[in-house]
Amino acid sequence: MMTSIKIKFRPSSVEGKEGCIYIQIIHNRVVRQLNTDYRIFTSEWDEGTETVIANGERTNIVNAIKERLAWDVARLDKVVAQLDAERRKYSADDVITAYHRLTKEVSLFSFWHNVIAQLKQFGKVRTSETYAATLKSFMAFREAQDVPLDGISSDLMLFYEAHLKARGVRMNTISFYMRIFRAVYNRAVEKGLTAQNNPFRHVYTGVDKTVKRAIPIKAIKALKDLDLSMKPSSDFARDMFMFSFYTRGMSFVDMAYLKKTDLQNGILTYRRRKTGQ
Repeated sequence: MMTSIKIKFRPSSVEGKEGCIYIQIIHNRVVRQLNTDYRIFTSEWDEGTETVIANGERTNIVNAIKERLAWDVARLDKVVAQLDAERRKYSADDVITAYHRLTKEVSLFSFWHNVIAQLKQFGKVRTSETYAATLKSFMAFREAQDVPLDGISSDLMLFYEAHLKARGVRMNTISFYMRIFRAVYNRAVEKGLTAQNNPFRHVYTGVDKTVKRAIPIKAIKALKDLDLSMKPSSDFARDMFMFSFYTRGMSFVDMAYLKKTDLQNGILTYRRRKTGQ
């Protein structure tokens, strides 16, 4: 028996308020509704073609809803195809249950959060922090709108790259984000949660030669010899900086926790607060 999947719109009973979109699933003449959190005005719905139409000031919002609806319907089609392949009887309720399970599995944000949690469990704290920073950047680009793993495309990555460039992000940082994103995506492919579509083939993932930003030794010497006796706080800050410089970049928190006993026979030994090393 064919399963019918249609997008429907229910106008608000209050004039001038947004109505809600739901997805109608019909199987064996049994009708079920899959509610969504998508809200549009009556003017943004074409009754004849049963499609969402973008016009006016809300074009970006409505286009985002159209994009997410297309993903939702594609996932429902995938669920129906899987249930049909099993050659057993199923109901419209089974379609909705399987859809919710699949949606949870193939959500990019959920999967990415799981990867971060696993990295922390394995003791890879620094790596988990870089993964979290990249996810935060991508979520800002998406304005917190999640993406199914199947929705990660070459076009989406190009839009993300353009978004980063427009905000003045350097190419090496863009490459850093893209390489981490690619690692997360490849994990999902390995787990069979999505097919390999090579979405990163057109974005930058190389490494540009960085301009040296090291302070010249002349400036360090000038700072060391600077007379700050009349400015005790600046004098102390300079001493802290010089101490960090002499200890090859010791962080302030590690300096704060140093004890006299850490210095033995001319050798300074300490344990890093961040990593425990």
